[in-house]
Amino acid sequence: MAETIIGAVLIMFMRIADVTIGTFRTLLVVQSKKYLAALTGFFEVLIWIFAMRYIVQHLDNTFNLIGYALGFGLGNLLGISLEEKVAIGFVQVNIMSLHATDLIADKLRSAKFGVTILPAEGASGGLAVLVAIIRRRDLKGLIKIVEEIDKKSFITTQYARPYRGFIHGSRK
Repeated sequence: MAETIIGAVLIMFMRIADVTIGTFRTLLVVQSKKYLAALTGFFEVLIWIFAMRYIVQHLDNTFNLIGYALGFGLGNLLGISLEEKVAIGFVQVNIMSLHATDLIADKLRSAKFGVTILPAEGASGGLAVLVAIIRRRDLKGLIKIVEEIDKKSFITTQYARPYRGFIHGSRK
């Protein structure tokens, strides 16, 4: 019975590892880091093959199947959590504030964030959109600054892959 449980736990840990690595690989693909994505994919699949080999050899053991499924779920949880901490790449942040656009722009610039102000028009008339392209790991700090000034500001983010040029905040 101990061997059965140890096998299931081993499968679970292999699945946690390969799914966590797979999360990072996906991020690397999106960021066009093809060589790192290829290397990461090699280890992801190698671990998966070892786990599958063990499961196929012991298909009659339900604990192995539960370990596989549990490892997959926990691997997703761990992979996403770690990816959020590492925060590779850049995001474009769009900020709309009805009354504090200039103050937000000044505070962000003094915090070494590059900010562009674009004129815009909404249903209630003219306004400005602040645009900043920043490192993902700096996002919480930027949002904190904005919310200290205007908690009602509208903020959107989207992944950005700089093509060329200078990103002010990359020297922070």
